[in-house]
Amino acid sequence: MRICGIKLTHDGAVALVEDGQLVFCLEQEKRDNNRRYQAIDHLESIVSALAEHGLDPRDVDQFVIDGWDGDLESQFQVLSGAGPITLKGAPYVERHAEGLLTSLDGSGLMLGGRLFSYRSYPHVTGHVTSAYCTSPFAKTEQPAFCLVWDGCIFPRLYYVERRGARFLECLFPVIGHVYAAAGHHFGPYKRAGRGDWDLGVAGKLMAYIALGSVDEDIVAVFQELYQERFAGDTELASHYRADINSAEPLLARVHDFFEASALRLRDQAPEDVLASFHLFLERLLVSEMATAVERHAHLSGARNLCIAGGCGLNIKWNSALREAGLFDAVWVPPFPNDSGSAIGAACSAMVVQNGFVPLDWSVYSGPALLDGQLPSGWNSEPCSMRKLASILASNKPVIFLTGRAELGPRALGGRSILAAATSPEMKDYLNDVKLREHFRPVAPICLEDRAPEIFSPGTPDPYMLFDHQTRAEWRDKVPAVVHLDGSARLQTISRTSEHKVAELLIEYEKLTGIPLLCNTSANHHGRGFFPGAAAACGWGKIEHIWSDGVLLTKIPETELSPVDGALTLV
Repeated sequence: MRICGIKLTHDGAVALVEDGQLVFCLEQEKRDNNRRYQAIDHLESIVSALAEHGLDPRDVDQFVIDGWDGDLESQFQVLSGAGPITLKGAPYVERHAEGLLTSLDGSGLMLGGRLFSYRSYPHVTGHVTSAYCTSPFAKTEQPAFCLVWDGCIFPRLYYVERRGARFLECLFPVIGHVYAAAGHHFGPYKRAGRGDWDLGVAGKLMAYIALGSVDEDIVAVFQELYQERFAGDTELASHYRADINSAEPLLARVHDFFEASALRLRDQAPEDVLASFHLFLERLLVSEMATAVERHAHLSGARNLCIAGGCGLNIKWNSALREAGLFDAVWVPPFPNDSGSAIGAACSAMVVQNGFVPLDWSVYSGPALLDGQLPSGWNSEPCSMRKLASILASNKPVIFLTGRAELGPRALGGRSILAAATSPEMKDYLNDVKLREHFRPVAPICLEDRAPEIFSPGTPDPYMLFDHQTRAEWRDKVPAVVHLDGSARLQTISRTSEHKVAELLIEYEKLTGIPLLCNTSANHHGRGFFPGAAAACGWGKIEHIWSDGVLLTKIPETELSPVDGALTLV
C-alpha cells in the first residue's frame, strides 16, 4: 500500500509511505536552493518527487493532503498542467473530540495529466500521527499523551493508544505564534507596524534571551495581562477566546496584548522582557500540564508524552516538561513543526487502516545529493575521514555533505558545516559567513557515549531538541559551542552509527581527544540546505567541501589560471 502525503502550504513537502515504511520526504526548501518555508505552488512538484524515486502518480494507492485554515474545510489555490485549480481540504482542527481521524474526501488532484481522488485530514491530525507513530511508544504499544501547540491554536492535549486517539482539552488560551509576536514588539526584531507572523523569529528569540535576565516583576506584569486579556472572565478575554478561529481579529488581540505590555515595561531592557516572557510561558505550560495530567490520571498506561507543533522546536520548554517529573519519557520527533506535515498526512491514512502502529523511518530520508557541474576554481581529490579530521583539527571549517538529507529544520550531519569547537572565534566566524547575529549559538555534534562527560544531562539527543548545560570543566575546551548562558543545543550520535559523520567524529577524537565538533546548517542565507556540492561551491564562503568521499578545495585566486575549467562531481 503506497500512501503519498502532501503539505501544500508553507513548509511544503511530499512524503511516501509504503507498507508502513517511510520511503522519502522531500521538503520544498531543500530542493534547488529554494527559500525557507517554501510552499508547493505547482502540482508538478508532486509528480517530480515521485519520479525521482521511479514512481508515477498511478503507482500511488492513496493521496492525502494536509488540512489547513478553516472552520469546516480549507481551500488551496495551486497550479497544475491545465492552469490554476482549487482543491478543498480538511480544517486546521478536528470538529469534535472523537473526530481526529475524520477525513474530507476530495477529487480533482491533477497529476501528470490525470485526475486523482484524495483524502484530507485536519492539520493537527498530522501532528499527532507523525509524533506518535515515529515514537518509541508506538513500537512497544504504550499509550501516550500528545501535546500539539502550533502557531494558530491553543496548546491541545490528546491521548493516543493503539486503537485510537481523542482530544482531551486545551491547556490554556495562548496561541503558539504569541512567542514570535513578542519579538515584533521587543528586541532586535521589533517592527514599526503590526505586520504578519514571521516564521523565523521564534528560533532567533531563543538565542537572544540568553542576553537577558529574568525579572519577576516583569513576569508579574505578563501574568496580570494574561488574565485580563486571554484567560480571565473579563470582556477583553472573552472576545479573544471567541475569535480563536478568525486569524485577523486574533492577530489584532495578540498585538494589543503586547502594546499594553510595552506601555508597562517601557523602562525595561528588551532582552530582560523577552527572557521573562519566555519563562512566564514555560511556567504556564508546565503548571497547566501538571494539572491536566492529574485530571486525566484515570487513563491507563505509562506516563509518556509526545510533543508536536511548531512550539516543539523550543528546546527549553521541551526540557522543562521532561524535567518536571510528570512523565516517564518525552518524545519529540525531528520534525515537530510543519516540516513533518506531509509525513503526518501519510501517517493519518496509515492509522485509519491499521491503528496507531509504528512507522519504520529514518531521519535521513530527504533528497539525495544532486550531481552537477562545479564552477571553476576548485580542486578535487579523494579524501579519507582521517585526512578530513586533520583539516578540522587545523581549525578550518568544512562543508560536510553525505547521503540523503536529514528531515526537519536542523542540520544533523548530512548537510552541515562542521568545525573545531576549540577556538572561541569559530562561533563568530561561522555566524559571519552565514550572515547571522553574533548572539546566535552554534550547536555541538558529539559522540553519544561521551556526551554526559561534557554536558548536563548529556542524555541521548539525536535531533537537537532539548537543552543541555555545558559542564564547567569543558567550557574553556569547547567555547565555540557554549551559549551565553552556558547551554548547548546538543546533537548526539552513536559511535556505532553507520552515518559518515560518526566515523568522522571518531577520527577527530583520535587526533584531538575531543569527541565533538561545531555543527551548523549548510545553506544560503534564508534558503534550505545545499542540494549538492555545486551549490556549496557557488556559495564559496568555506574553503573545503567534503561530498561523499571527495574533497573539494577552493583554489586561491592568485593561483588560478585561464585554463582552470569546470568539474563534474558524480
